[in-house]
Amino acid sequence: MALVEFSGLKRLLGARQTHLLDRPNHYSFGTKIQEFAVPVGEEPSGFLKSCNQEGGVSIDLDHGTTTLAFKFRHGVIVAVDSRASAGCYLASNDVNKVIEINPYLLGTMSGSAADCQYWERLLAKECRLYRLRNNHRISVSAASKLLCNMMLGYKGMGLSVGSMICGWDKEGPGLYYVDDDGTRLSGRMFSTGCGNGYAYGVVDSGYREDMTVEEAYELGCRGIAHATHRDAYSGGVVNMYHMKEDGWIKVCKEDVSELIHRYREGMF
Repeated sequence: MALVEFSGLKRLLGARQTHLLDRPNHYSFGTKIQEFAVPVGEEPSGFLKSCNQEGGVSIDLDHGTTTLAFKFRHGVIVAVDSRASAGCYLASNDVNKVIEINPYLLGTMSGSAADCQYWERLLAKECRLYRLRNNHRISVSAASKLLCNMMLGYKGMGLSVGSMICGWDKEGPGLYYVDDDGTRLSGRMFSTGCGNGYAYGVVDSGYREDMTVEEAYELGCRGIAHATHRDAYSGGVVNMYHMKEDGWIKVCKEDVSELIHRYREGMF
């Protein structure tokens, strides 16, 4: 009890207790107002603002990653690094930043790992419900629009999401970029994260629409490897997926340290 009174939690509980009964337990498109339950306490975006130098607390919550995806004649290549960081702290070096939504849809993670995992898993649920209701798969465009609508409902509330939605539907291969501001873009090539400048430079220099599958695999690995070499917040392994007409396959999981030695020419 002393800890509750000292932390101010008793006051917060008393102030918010009346609102707990009507709050949903998860995000739902069925409600008139898009809302999702958060733990009782300080408002999340306010807490994040208090964790910077202006708030008198020096906690660096910046994130770093490198993800890339591009379309070519034989589908979509998705390649990501695996380093999870929080400022200068290396949280993990073995995170798979590709969310396997269903056999024909993939999503990438950039920003907050917790936010990306939660919202893309929720997207997977909505895509499954769509399949059950309509007896056919959701299109890549519609799936990306669902995620965009979720982000718009929480714009300005402290989410950190930069995702690429990749898939194959009746229109062929699809690639969309969606972020926490509600931005939704369709394109042939995207890269996200603080290492994206290095990845863009490599992929732009070697990209061709008529590449062979082996050339596309090599280009994806090279782009992530060069980014991890130049960007301190990217590293670990390269996880690569190939989205084909009959669904995605996982191509490889290669240590970037070995790839850097393979691509020594032009690095050192």
